[in-house]
Amino acid sequence: MEQNERRHFVRWKLNWQSKVKLEDEPDCLECRLRDISYKGAQMSLEKKLPRDIFITLTIVLSGEFAFTLEAWVAWHKVAHGVDTYGLYFTRVCDSDKEKIYQFLRRYFPQEINRHWWHGLEGEKGGENMIRTENEDRRIFARFPMELPLRFLDPDMNKEGYGQTQDISAKGISMVTHDELSPSSSVELWLNIPDRGEPLYTRGEVVWSQRSEPNKYRCGINLDKADLMGMSRALRVA
Repeated sequence: MEQNERRHFVRWKLNWQSKVKLEDEPDCLECRLRDISYKGAQMSLEKKLPRDIFITLTIVLSGEFAFTLEAWVAWHKVAHGVDTYGLYFTRVCDSDKEKIYQFLRRYFPQEINRHWWHGLEGEKGGENMIRTENEDRRIFARFPMELPLRFLDPDMNKEGYGQTQDISAKGISMVTHDELSPSSSVELWLNIPDRGEPLYTRGEVVWSQRSEPNKYRCGINLDKADLMGMSRALRVA
């Protein structure tokens, strides 16, 4: 893999004390940046952030590394009285990507080398674990959710039914009685119990495996990150 591709997908664990300025706030707020990538970040701060909308904010990593961007608040959780948010960056220019990279090179050079070439070792439950590149590619958290769905394979002219196992803004894991071939395109209609129309999306089958006789588990990579669709589904979870 090329070096710039590795930069793009890596999610750096920082736990770095930073500052953030929201568009409508006059002053910067103290925050702790849990991790960051060119696609998003995890951030803890005392102020409540709005959900299901785009926000504009300035992240101040240090005195000389700051950048302004648009983000979507993808998820929120509270642990030990601290609010932590998952942000998806919708627009990051090349100059801001370079600021992130130069900040990491200055303050986390050893982590960069370890993460690119050897994998990042972490502690979980007292045991060492290696975070693989595939884990770092998962920008959004996946949420367990069972929703009935209908799918169409336009290449094979095959229509079928199934059920989601988990969803994120960029992917779906589902079970079905029909075998779907990896790399095939699918169109999906998810039945969300909110009295609205079925949620339509489309993507590509990235893996498929038999889980039991006449039942298959499939992983679907969506063509576009569906932020509004995921928010609608999570509201009824």
